[in-house]
Amino acid sequence: MFRLTKLTDYGIVLLTHFAQHPGRAQNARELALDTRLPLPTVGKLLKELTNQGLLVSQRGIHGGYALARRPEQISVAEVIAALEGPIAITECNSTKDPGLCEHEGCCPVRANWQVVNGAIRLALEKISLAEMAQPLPARYGLSTPGSFPMPLTAAPRGV
Repeated sequence: MFRLTKLTDYGIVLLTHFAQHPGRAQNARELALDTRLPLPTVGKLLKELTNQGLLVSQRGIHGGYALARRPEQISVAEVIAALEGPIAITECNSTKDPGLCEHEGCCPVRANWQVVNGAIRLALEKISLAEMAQPLPARYGLSTPGSFPMPLTAAPRGV
């Protein structure tokens, strides 16, 4: 199963919260309360996201954390890469550790996985924190939260 870690999911929640409150510095305690995430997890994420250049921190009475750039300039792909490393659906697509698979040199589907991996990365690069901060219906021009612009289920087989 291809899945993000819980820590990365929480990181996106935190950064999306910043995107919803542009220009407002917040401390770890405020963020934990606002996002309903555990304070130790928030602290860990704030430190890592600051080290990765996605957040800036300022000490003092009016200090706290804020986005390092505008939310439109930070992609979901960048957040995932900051918290998990390179986006790679298979080990042979990882730029971090090439050669982990003993079949890499003769794999008949490696090139196809590279295409799939590129498509996923491109899709994630096209989604910004600003977009993640918007409610889904507004982003797709929907009137109700339950509607979606395309059917989510396929037609039954044999029909």
